[in-house]
Amino acid sequence: MDLDVFVAAHRAEWDRLDALLRRRRRLTGAETDELVTLYQRTATHLSLIQSMAPDPHLTGRLTHLVARARSAVVGTRRASWRDVTRFLTESFPAAVYRARHWWIPTALLSTAVAALLGWWIGTHPDVQASIAPPDDLRELTRPGGRYETYYSSHPAASFAAQVWTNNAQAAAMCLVLGVFLGLPVLWILFQNMLNLGVGAGLMSSVGRLDTFLGLVLPHGLLELTAVFVAAGTGLRLGWTVIDPGPRSRRTALAEEGRAAIAMAIGLALVLFVSGAIEGFVTPSGLPTWSRIAIGIAAELAFLSYVHVLGGRAARTGATGDVEAAERSATVPTAA
Repeated sequence: MDLDVFVAAHRAEWDRLDALLRRRRRLTGAETDELVTLYQRTATHLSLIQSMAPDPHLTGRLTHLVARARSAVVGTRRASWRDVTRFLTESFPAAVYRARHWWIPTALLSTAVAALLGWWIGTHPDVQASIAPPDDLRELTRPGGRYETYYSSHPAASFAAQVWTNNAQAAAMCLVLGVFLGLPVLWILFQNMLNLGVGAGLMSSVGRLDTFLGLVLPHGLLELTAVFVAAGTGLRLGWTVIDPGPRSRRTALAEEGRAAIAMAIGLALVLFVSGAIEGFVTPSGLPTWSRIAIGIAAELAFLSYVHVLGGRAARTGATGDVEAAERSATVPTAA
């Protein structure tokens, strides 16, 4: 593309669009139709320039012009309860459902890694000795030791808030850092599985694996599922950098990135529930079977929510991205 020729051919249209946007009086019907047509053309021009002959100054000018025109055409809108309902019943579950081919294998492989680490640590005393001195290990694993008192060492409300904050940050990091080819996501995921494997291995080495699982499963099922969803989505975002498919890399990253940000908000709500379970149910005096049953019920409720609402929304075309009217204009890309 010869940028100078392109600008000369379309400058008059851009100037006319700018003039219409500056009109203080109400536009006539013909002027309104002209405004819409020029907005669509200018958006296409911007997309062509960005993909074929990017020029910072011209791109900035047209981006500002298209944004003003879009505001004039579609009008400004405020978030409403309809948006919240749409997010909870369509956007978020659809995004999780669409990412299932990434986070389900991630969950299975990560669980296998944690189990393998737990077995290795639990059956090798030399590995246990490298983790901590014998006295510290006994303090961790004895009845009433630090593994058991950890969940009741602070007031339930503040503990739940702290757990929620830490887990939400970890999930957000998986989603955001996925753009770096997914490598930071793998490290965060391994650290989580290592912590789980160490706890399981040390407790199993003294014959108290059942106690460990009774403490972890009530909140851990939902919490780990949220982490796996975040990690799987982050890995998919990293793969988009490598293989954007039929879309341009810029468009693919924009679409998947917006969906990932929306998913971060939804997963924060999921982790709020798991944090509440960890703060109020895990350290409670309820029988172990009932605490685990609460955790299983929360996990099944989330999976059903994703499968039913997410599957239905995905089949109707929902992706977790913002609505079409709020996206930047793009042009078709050759397959």
